[in-house]
Amino acid sequence: MRVAVVGASGRIGREVTDVLRSHGHEVVVISRSAGVDVHTGAGLADALAGVDVVVDAINAATTETEGVTAFFRIVARNIQRASAAAGVQRIALVSIIGIDRFTAGHYAGKLAQEHAYREGPVPVRILRAAQFHEFTEMMLDWTTRGDTAYVPKYRTQLVAARTVAEQLAHLAVAENAPESVEIAGPEELYLAAATAEVAARRGEPGRVEEIVDRDDPNHALQADGALLPGPGAILAGPTFQQWLTQKYPALP
Repeated sequence: MRVAVVGASGRIGREVTDVLRSHGHEVVVISRSAGVDVHTGAGLADALAGVDVVVDAINAATTETEGVTAFFRIVARNIQRASAAAGVQRIALVSIIGIDRFTAGHYAGKLAQEHAYREGPVPVRILRAAQFHEFTEMMLDWTTRGDTAYVPKYRTQLVAARTVAEQLAHLAVAENAPESVEIAGPEELYLAAATAEVAARRGEPGRVEEIVDRDDPNHALQADGALLPGPGAILAGPTFQQWLTQKYPALP
């Protein structure tokens, strides 16, 4: 099968590209570095010629609500329009568990993206995933000030990016599959506690503090477990501890 991967250079895009190729599928890389801009639409029609399925794993450069919402809507509509013209069979999108109640930031943008895809003529399958194990590393990068990382209170079931990519690839190429699927890791964690374990393995920062950022309109939903999977979700390993041991093996 000929599969176009939008955002092929990103965290999930790289993984899903590798998974698809390992199963014998032909991958068309859709990225600016490959000469395709899905936001403006430049090069998109040519890139989708002969493509059977599109996988959208693109990310946005902003988390500001208005900007990220507009970005995802425009991209979804451009891909829908070009896919319909090219005779693409379906589109598979990676999204986020539990975003229906969110009205701000990246979560609101992803919800707008889902809606924009649903409005188009090409059938869409959506994989809603929990945050990745690697999100803990991003938290350290984003929130560390001096020797302390200030991580928001956040209940989650972290899942491996590779596991998400495998399920996304399956959803894209399977002859029959549900329109929407959730995937998460096998255990509930507090993000700050998980991030502290990464910091301990790295040796820095020296301290991770859990905070409640009342300026963040999403803080209550995150803390109350709105981003946890529902009862019908796929729960798949590796566990966070298994990922941690593989990524940061203990020193001899």
